[in-house]
Amino acid sequence: MAANDKSVIMSWPNGTPDSVVQTAKQAIIDAGGVITHEYNIIKGFACHGPASIFEKVSTMDANHKPEIEEDGIVYTQDN
Repeated sequence: MAANDKSVIMSWPNGTPDSVVQTAKQAIIDAGGVITHEYNIIKGFACHGPASIFEKVSTMDANHKPEIEEDGIVYTQDN
């Protein structure tokens, strides 16, 4: 992963057209990113790619904005 790459989870509200999610995935791939996991319980996916593409994807559709969270390890207890 390059220095300016990020790993994120992107999700959209229920009711978001599948075409919006597909367009976002393709934009990430076209920018050199990789989809690492597609979720079935939520409308979204995990991916990594250039940080700049996530800002672009977040503004692609004014009616269906994604939540973008940095992907990482979550702990349930202090380590």
